[in-house]
Amino acid sequence: MAEHRDDPAMTLLRLLAEGAPASELGAVRDHSGEARELALRVRAAFDSRRRREAELTALVETARDLASLRDPAGLLEAIVRRARALLGTDVSYLTLYDAQAGDTFMRATDGSVSVEFQNVRLSLGDGLGGLVASTHKPYWSADYLHDHRFQHTGTIDSAVGDEGLVSICGTPLVVEDEFVGVLFAANRSPRPFSPDQVALLGSLAALAAVSIVQTRSAEEVRRHTSGVERAAAAHDRFAELVLAGGGVDDITKALGDLLGGWVVFVDSEGEALSSHGPVPTAADKGGPALSDSPAVRETSGTGRLAHDAARDQWAIAVKAPQTPLGALVLGGAGVLDDADRRTMERAAVVCALVLLFERTAAEAEQRVRTDLVSDLVSGRGDPQTLAARARSQGVDPTTPLTVLVAHADDQTPRRTLLLASHAAAGPGSVVGEHDGNVVALLPTDDPHAAAVQLAKRLARLGAVTVGAAGPVAVGGDLPAAWREAVRTLDALLALGLQGNGASSAHLGFAGLVVGSTPDIDGYVRTQLGPLLDYDARRGSELVKTLQAYFDAGGSPRHAATSLHVHVNTVSQRLERITALLGSDWQRPDAALELQLALRLRLLSEGARRAT
Repeated sequence: MAEHRDDPAMTLLRLLAEGAPASELGAVRDHSGEARELALRVRAAFDSRRRREAELTALVETARDLASLRDPAGLLEAIVRRARALLGTDVSYLTLYDAQAGDTFMRATDGSVSVEFQNVRLSLGDGLGGLVASTHKPYWSADYLHDHRFQHTGTIDSAVGDEGLVSICGTPLVVEDEFVGVLFAANRSPRPFSPDQVALLGSLAALAAVSIVQTRSAEEVRRHTSGVERAAAAHDRFAELVLAGGGVDDITKALGDLLGGWVVFVDSEGEALSSHGPVPTAADKGGPALSDSPAVRETSGTGRLAHDAARDQWAIAVKAPQTPLGALVLGGAGVLDDADRRTMERAAVVCALVLLFERTAAEAEQRVRTDLVSDLVSGRGDPQTLAARARSQGVDPTTPLTVLVAHADDQTPRRTLLLASHAAAGPGSVVGEHDGNVVALLPTDDPHAAAVQLAKRLARLGAVTVGAAGPVAVGGDLPAAWREAVRTLDALLALGLQGNGASSAHLGFAGLVVGSTPDIDGYVRTQLGPLLDYDARRGSELVKTLQAYFDAGGSPRHAATSLHVHVNTVSQRLERITALLGSDWQRPDAALELQLALRLRLLSEGARRAT
């Protein structure tokens, strides 16, 4: 029995069965050494298998843990933490591939103490990690800083040195030919990596790559689902606004509520018509006005969503077929994802529809106003019917109306002038078109002031010239006032007074001289009407006395001689003329107008007698 117990082979078998370590097996005395060496190989195989089983168990647990994680940041932290624990290294870290920059950047670390190292980027091909990234193959080194197989750079070597790393192993994260990044394990001492360690890191990298891609896909699905939900909410919100009769103001507010930030609608003329939120001025941003911002200019040219990152502005053109209507500008919202961009594009479409609805309604209303104005200044229709139609447009038919005719240069569309005149005319007025001209009927008894004011209000369109006449009551001789206003407009244009407004009375004989169709009878009536009416009623000779007075150089005595009456009679007639014409009739300019009217009257009467 003692001999059996002292048999080295049996002793080694017993120790192997008891799981004795290799050190105890090596202490058994074996003369040939063959049994001991065989036992050590068996022990090593057992240890390798046990270690492999432990590694596989750890990988399974890692796969289960990674599959349960949904937070991308937490997933990456878990990967590097597992890598460090499985390989027993001082540091582990992970870089991700940046397709736009064409390099990899540090994304997660465990055991790192260097800020420089934690923020390093590796170009493809540079350093050990860059070589792994470019070849999609694992590489390792027991002494990286002195390993000439790798392309060293100052930035990478400085970061590695600052972390104190010596031995490094890196393996690629690849899923179906999609390169994701690189997983590293490293030590601060020259400890070479065994093939088993490299294989273990590679297995962990494969699990990590799949987990990262799956998490990204899940995140994309969540973002897409969230985007679809937001887009559906935006669609419902805009649909509700349209069905409720909402306007551009409602759309800008809804867009601001959906995406955050401030929103402005800029029309095709560059004017901000509607806004929501605290819109910065050009001075606030140190840049141009919204109408001149780069994003607005870009979308106006391309029709697509434009982004000005410097000013944190997004802009999308609002347009109908072949007709630019303006642009929606969003600011202070940061980066927009695909769903948010679609929401902004949808808002532009809805805004265009609302504007087209409003334009169609405005054009229908304008046609009604135009028909009324045209009938009034042409004298068509029954006076009572015209009065009722005028009242329906907010015009008091019992109040005399001044007739204004507006003309703009060729660069201003007629429709623009028409709508702008309607906005500028004010309450109680009506604006339309007649015979190719824009006509406004205003409830005022001062035609000249009305013409000047309208020309000033329309100056933003360019040089707008306005001729005026009247006032005349509805049912009165509005056609004559219309013709007089047109003649005044023609006179202003002929005199080079574009951009001004005036009445026929203000222009006086100048309008008669340069007008395209001079109204001599109307001019005479304007100047001498009160005297002619008085003579017709009383059988007096006020007009004849005024003519004699001017012919006598303003001398009542000489005028009395030519009239064969007493000088007191002339004085009494001059007092009556003053009462009818006003005290200013003897001023030089007024006297000139009266003398011209008297001369034209004589010439007209002579011409009629000759025929």
